[in-house]
Amino acid sequence: MFEVLSESEGRRLYIKASGRLTDADYKELTPRLEAAIEEHGPLRLYVDMEKFEGWELQAAWDDFAFGIKHWNDFDRVALVGDKKWEEASVKVVDKFTKGDFRFFDVSNRSAAHDWIATGLIV
Repeated sequence: MFEVLSESEGRRLYIKASGRLTDADYKELTPRLEAAIEEHGPLRLYVDMEKFEGWELQAAWDDFAFGIKHWNDFDRVALVGDKKWEEASVKVVDKFTKGDFRFFDVSNRSAAHDWIATGLIV
């Protein structure tokens, strides 16, 4: 499931992904992200993936399709996790997008949080 955290405001969205993500999870989150993009332009996204356990097949497709559609709609993305594949995927995505994507170990949550907020006028 996705949980939009209370720190979210304007262009800054703070999200926690936990468990195994489903198509229903994306159907709930995607309209909120798209509305924020439409209202504010490129977003700053913080995603805490410490409790993330993967995707159902349709959810993996939803994630991929959203990423392709909104490739350039993110200014900064901080992915907080504890798995090597998460870190590697951020490095790959960062090379192909306009925005700045960074991985933060769970021990550096506060640094990720601060990086999303730094220099942003809401």
